[in-house]
Amino acid sequence: MLDPRIRLRHLTCFLEVTRLKSVGRAAELLGVTQPAVSKTLHELEDILGVPLFDRTRRTLVPTGYGEVFLRYAGTSLATLKQGVRSLTRTEPVAAIGAAGTVSGSILPAAIRQFSTQGFAVTLRVVDGPLSVLVSQLRDGDVDLVIGRMAEPDSMRGLSFEPLYSEEIAVVVRPGHPLLTPPLLDVGALGDFPVLLPPAGSIVRPTVDRFLTAHAIGPFPSMIETVSAAFARSYVRMTDAIWIISWSNAAGDVEQGTLVRLPIDTSDTMGPVGFTTRTDMVPSLAVQMVAQAVRNVVAVRFAEGIDAWGRSPA
Repeated sequence: MLDPRIRLRHLTCFLEVTRLKSVGRAAELLGVTQPAVSKTLHELEDILGVPLFDRTRRTLVPTGYGEVFLRYAGTSLATLKQGVRSLTRTEPVAAIGAAGTVSGSILPAAIRQFSTQGFAVTLRVVDGPLSVLVSQLRDGDVDLVIGRMAEPDSMRGLSFEPLYSEEIAVVVRPGHPLLTPPLLDVGALGDFPVLLPPAGSIVRPTVDRFLTAHAIGPFPSMIETVSAAFARSYVRMTDAIWIISWSNAAGDVEQGTLVRLPIDTSDTMGPVGFTTRTDMVPSLAVQMVAQAVRNVVAVRFAEGIDAWGRSPA
């Protein structure tokens, strides 16, 4: 029988420390103190009788025992959450995690297509940074994540189905000084404030490599944000430049409220697609939403336009 000393807090704490590789970061996320997290981990190890983490390294990594326990702990917690949701709701729920790259582009068209099929289901669309959405996927709070592929070391127990690729873009307000010269000097980007995805986000390393490759920066000021609404408003009222995944700004460029600078960013292409758990089969509703997304992407590319409705240059 399951040892009655094992509590949900033990599993939650173990999963977050494993994901974040840090007691301090896990404590901050869980809203408790670092000593409380350390105590909870030691309690779990004492109950199981094996070491779950290798504490000889700078970051906490699971031991062989921890790797085995991780597969079962994550599955059990996610399954329990699904069971609770199924008892507290009278209709099925499909929770879709949508990173900023798709929440305003292909997903609305896909959900419109899905809604015409008359499937009795409540859709819950969760927006946010990809790292948070992947964590929610592991915990069973979302059933499917649509966005860029996460870093390889965070894909353990997950699978990725690519749909298309996208690049980053550099956008500014109409009338920006960089739009005046007949030939844009890429180095001049360093003369203006910049808005970037925050450190730790999936796309930030790609942005950093692009800036380094073109010897751009340092900037007069930098603002890190995941809020597309804030970035749009700030860029429209200032001379700041916004470096972000193209689909976040594609609609604004199409409407003329922002302008994309003519800079070649083709070397920043990255895959966008579905991330799912390998140990759980998505519900019929989730599979139908996923198929609607595939249909929208396939039709748009077949018609010679990209995933966010833009004709190729």
